[in-house]
Amino acid sequence: MPEYVATLQLIGVAVLAVAAVVWTVVLLRLLGRTGLRAPVRRTTTVLPALPHQNRVGPPLESVELTPAEQDAFAGLVRQLANG
Repeated sequence: MPEYVATLQLIGVAVLAVAAVVWTVVLLRLLGRTGLRAPVRRTTTVLPALPHQNRVGPPLESVELTPAEQDAFAGLVRQLANG
């Protein structure tokens, strides 16, 4: 035992080391028990009181830009790209 280290400090280091080992063992056991499997998905049941919902949204819209608007947009993109 080094002369300059107090006995309580050595006991504290030993207690922390034992606590770390115990924590690691418990953590590994818990992870092993769960098996790190992907969660099982529950099947969804349709509620009879609710009406059927459509999964399709509205059609996408697009707008044609004039050449001046295209140039203005390209200038804006260049400004944003340069910071």
